[in-house]
Amino acid sequence: PPLPPLSPVLLHPPVPLPPPPPLLHPPPALKLLADLHLLPPLPPVIDPEVALKACQEVLLKVKLLDNKQQQDDQKQHHQHAEATDCGAPSESPSPSSSKQSWLLRLFESKLFDVSMAISYLYKSKEPGVQAYIGNRLFSFPDGEVDFYLPQLLNMYVHMDTEVGDAIKPYLIHRCRSSITFSLLSAWLLGAYSSDMHISTQRHSRGTKLRKLILSDDLKPRSDEPRSVSGSGDVFVSPSRRTHQRSKSDATMASGFPGAGLRRTGSNPKVEAVHEEPERLRPQREFVKSLFCIGKRLATLPTKEQKTQRLISELSMLNHKLPARVWLPTAEHQHHVCRVPHTQAVVLNSKDKAPYIIYVEVLECNSFETSPVPTRIPETRIRSARSAENLDCGTPGTGSGMTSEHRAGSFSTVPNYDNDDDAWATDDIGQLQVEGEAQTSSSDNISQFSVDSITSLESKEPVFIAAGDIRRRLSENLAQTPTTFRRDPEDPSAVALKEPWEEKVRRIREGSPYGHLPNWRLLSVIVKCGDDLRQELLAYQFLKQLQSIWQQERVPLWIKPYKILVMSSDSGMIEPVLNAVSLHQVRKQSQLSLLDYFLQEHGSFTTEAFLTAQRNFVQSCAGYSLICYLLQVKDRHNGNILLDSEGHIIHIDFGFILSSSPRNLGFETSAFKLTSEFVDVMGGLDGDMFIYYKMLMLQGLIAARKHMEKVLQIVEIMQQGSHLPCFHGSSTIRGLKERFHMSLTEEQLQLLVEQLVDGSMRSITTKLYDSFQYVTNGIM
Repeated sequence: PPLPPLSPVLLHPPVPLPPPPPLLHPPPALKLLADLHLLPPLPPVIDPEVALKACQEVLLKVKLLDNKQQQDDQKQHHQHAEATDCGAPSESPSPSSSKQSWLLRLFESKLFDVSMAISYLYKSKEPGVQAYIGNRLFSFPDGEVDFYLPQLLNMYVHMDTEVGDAIKPYLIHRCRSSITFSLLSAWLLGAYSSDMHISTQRHSRGTKLRKLILSDDLKPRSDEPRSVSGSGDVFVSPSRRTHQRSKSDATMASGFPGAGLRRTGSNPKVEAVHEEPERLRPQREFVKSLFCIGKRLATLPTKEQKTQRLISELSMLNHKLPARVWLPTAEHQHHVCRVPHTQAVVLNSKDKAPYIIYVEVLECNSFETSPVPTRIPETRIRSARSAENLDCGTPGTGSGMTSEHRAGSFSTVPNYDNDDDAWATDDIGQLQVEGEAQTSSSDNISQFSVDSITSLESKEPVFIAAGDIRRRLSENLAQTPTTFRRDPEDPSAVALKEPWEEKVRRIREGSPYGHLPNWRLLSVIVKCGDDLRQELLAYQFLKQLQSIWQQERVPLWIKPYKILVMSSDSGMIEPVLNAVSLHQVRKQSQLSLLDYFLQEHGSFTTEAFLTAQRNFVQSCAGYSLICYLLQVKDRHNGNILLDSEGHIIHIDFGFILSSSPRNLGFETSAFKLTSEFVDVMGGLDGDMFIYYKMLMLQGLIAARKHMEKVLQIVEIMQQGSHLPCFHGSSTIRGLKERFHMSLTEEQLQLLVEQLVDGSMRSITTKLYDSFQYVTNGIM
């Protein structure tokens, strides 16, 4: 028999009742509408008539909304068709499918970054998506896009025409607005096009774009032609030795019909040549000169002779400075004003002659538009400089040269003592060094006297925290840091061991520009005969992982150093400051690594030693993961640095992924972990060794969360490449497998334990170190 109707008040009856008839259940559709907030919350039991009426009302509303949406779509379609018929640019049409709609929502979301843009540009086969990404590149900050410049240019050179057409407007825009971007693009285009066959390379898109960049067609549209007397940007390629040009030659070199005519030493007749744009010429000639020095050094037998020749060559180069040239590895805008030639040294290399130079620069607002500093002769005593001595327009002074005098060849000339031969500066007519205040009679006061007066006038009390007192006491208790002795076979050891702050102070005191407030000291390594494209790939790999670990708050430490690829066999490297190789440490100190730590940082309980030990562990864990993921080989002690704070830094990534020294695959361990490293960590049972393994686990977990960001850097560069690291068809697959996406965190922990244990016990690591000692003398 049917149940009696329930009272509305009896919502929760105390006694269980049999199930009600089906009509009393709220329909699923109503429950869904209530969840979507289209209806008020449903009571547990409702009247069927009320439910039916509510359903009819909701269905009527939904029908009205559908009709309105169809009318809007038809109206938008008609408007788009009318705009198309009129030939006017129209807005992007509505997506034809739900997939395109979701993709567009992703592209317009805040989550869409440069990494995702590069990924879709590489993987998408739809021209519309590629064109959209090409336009979106303009919306990203320049620095974020510059990181992926190698990937963009490699895609432009080696991928389909559609990809190149999508990228080219952005590249042209950036090249037109920046000299630095123009030169970087031209250098990379030349390097990545070198893998092509010579017949294909001549007519490739990369070669054509490079010629366009190095022509005068991409100068800024807003720039007006420079007046003849306003600047001295007249340079001649070092590939041809030129005669001594007269003032009239320099005057006629720009802005007149004869600008494209050049007279050479081998051919006294005037011949027509293609002049590269003046805005790019100074920097290109400066870089060429540095590489020519490296090539000449490689022909000399001993490091002592190479160092002497290097000092002589840089001394002649100084006669052409200051100029509108800069170090591309630096972050801040500047002009190079002087190279302290006696500080340059040749680095360790068996066949090549890489060398490190220290460069004095003056920071400025823009190296393209700021006036070039006035040249100050080496003999000028800066502590007694006066306003009259700084007047460039005064005849007879050493620096009073016009732009016509300073214009000339960057190539070697017979007599560098004559300042008329220097190519040096434009804007030399400026009467004042940029950044220097108006001179007065106080310029006669010694800079040291000014510093002492300022310190005496300071009456502010000095507060010293208790932590500073404890730190100073621990530093005083530590033994004197090791000083390296001069070694003719390794002249770089002493130079690299000297603390950077002391080097800066010493060079600044002896520099005629050192008194200027915008003076800075930079350094760069020049390499000739080495392909740095793999180094650049490794730098991007390290930089991406460093960003990931910082984002995931994993305290791993690595030091990616900048790489500048200028051709397929030359480039520049940013030096690691305050660091020497483990080979130099063992050779100079004759101590084990732990004893060297104790000598440098104090006893086991000092704050300095504990800090250095923690730095060692964090950096060792970071580079262990790098070496495992990237399969870095050739890990002898000459390629591992130790800095003054206790970090280790791996350098020389010439053998990564599928390549190994002599293709022997001798080094079989995942990374280098010797007993000396474990001793510094406190032994196998020490807390710091456990901390080391924990850091490796955390770093691997964080890295695999962002695997696609890391993987695409390598995958794009494999396109069309003949680099040794991409030999074989399983390079990318092997890299992806080393992220172990299918393992749980517990399984990853076991994997880390196995990797660490296998690396410590690896016999091939010990044999490879012995091999390097026998063949190259690396300890």
